[in-house]
Amino acid sequence: MPDDARCPCQSGDAYGSCCGRYHAGARPGAEGTAPGPHAPTAEALMRSRYSAFADGDSRYLLATWHPSTRPEVLDLDDDLEWRRLDVLRTEAGGPFDATGVVEFVAHHRSRTDRAERGRLHEVSRFVREGGRWSYVDGAAG
Repeated sequence: MPDDARCPCQSGDAYGSCCGRYHAGARPGAEGTAPGPHAPTAEALMRSRYSAFADGDSRYLLATWHPSTRPEVLDLDDDLEWRRLDVLRTEAGGPFDATGVVEFVAHHRSRTDRAERGRLHEVSRFVREGGRWSYVDGAAG
């Protein structure tokens, strides 16, 4: 995704100065990128993970998944086009908290059948260890 494109997380910022900097930080060896910062809050991590789903970046998703619940492989559905993110609430998850919860609704549609639409309503749990936030798991909201 180009750095000057609008960020999929709908912050209103450009991708490169929003979620893109976190995505680059999870790819320390990627050509032409320096390790970037890590998401400072659970909500920022959740938004960056949404952007990774929108961009098809399974590598970032796995890198930000807590090792205790992370799958070995993540196959993303290429037919889903993620269209909108609505953050409904957060609990804790600040830069000095150890845990956090973010409830959101992510809207998508089919790339092959544009009339087919859906949404994912999830209450996600996050943990901060060693100064880094990780996604633990989520339950249907």
